[in-house]
Amino acid sequence: MSLPGLTVLIGGMWIVNLNYWGCNQYITQRALGADLKTARSGILYAAFLKLLMPVIVVLPGIGAYVLYQKGMFHTEMLSSSGVVDVNKAYPNLMTLLPDGFKGLAFAALTAAIVASLAGKANSIATIFTLDIYKKAINRNADEKHLVTTGKITVIVSMLLAILMSLVIGEKLMGEGKQGFNYIQEYTGFVSPGIFAMFILGFFWKRTTSNAALFATIGGFIMSCVLKFLPSWGVNLDWLTPYGFYQPNFANGGKYEIPFLDRMGFVFLFCIAGMAVINFVENRRGIKNNGMVVDTSMFRVSKGFAVGALIICVLLITLYTVYW
Repeated sequence: MSLPGLTVLIGGMWIVNLNYWGCNQYITQRALGADLKTARSGILYAAFLKLLMPVIVVLPGIGAYVLYQKGMFHTEMLSSSGVVDVNKAYPNLMTLLPDGFKGLAFAALTAAIVASLAGKANSIATIFTLDIYKKAINRNADEKHLVTTGKITVIVSMLLAILMSLVIGEKLMGEGKQGFNYIQEYTGFVSPGIFAMFILGFFWKRTTSNAALFATIGGFIMSCVLKFLPSWGVNLDWLTPYGFYQPNFANGGKYEIPFLDRMGFVFLFCIAGMAVINFVENRRGIKNNGMVVDTSMFRVSKGFAVGALIICVLLITLYTVYW
């Protein structure tokens, strides 16, 4: 259900990645805090590190599976309701490490969580304070008041996150789902529309604000429609031969559209809708406030071009060899 075949590589996976690395406040804010050369170097370095993810993530998972088949962790991986909770695989693997390595792994994990949490807290405070509170609630707020509002926003958001984690965590354990997939699926309700809005806003000067609004709202509505169509009794069996409609065994074997495919469909829907709105409004002479993009920003150094080319070749090789 999560990896429905070739469409992962030519469809929804691109939406997930490009939206995360290009439109996510948490990621882009870090790049915007540096000059262009430094930001590009950091992104290139991160790309090389990402090539190690199969080793870091997949091999421990294979190890956990093999050990489970040999009789280990059967009791430890049960949830409170008696269902095997796959999210307990990594913590149980950690118990096999010697004391020194266990401490090192725990320290690295804690550092990664703290760094990620700090970045997300900063992004939440920035978005709410400057884009919502300052513009729509209190336009006359001074800097000191905005800082205080940002601090309160962070505290409230963290409390809400804790409460939501308890509810979602219990739901995941009850259904035997993986937390990472759950997060990716439900952020995918908004990411195709957001990405469509950004990509056309950047590279099509005639894009209008109404088209952007359509992508943001229409993309979310379309995601909901495609998610719940089977529950409404709509027959989608004609999609089964193409792999776009599969049984979700984590949900009682009910047929659903895999969320990565759904994101690809919603993205195409948003692009098509935006194109129609743009043509109609441009014909009517409606002016738009398009972004002025300096094309010189897209010129890269030879070192960056070579590094990017090496990464692309390595990725193509890995996917081809291990397909």
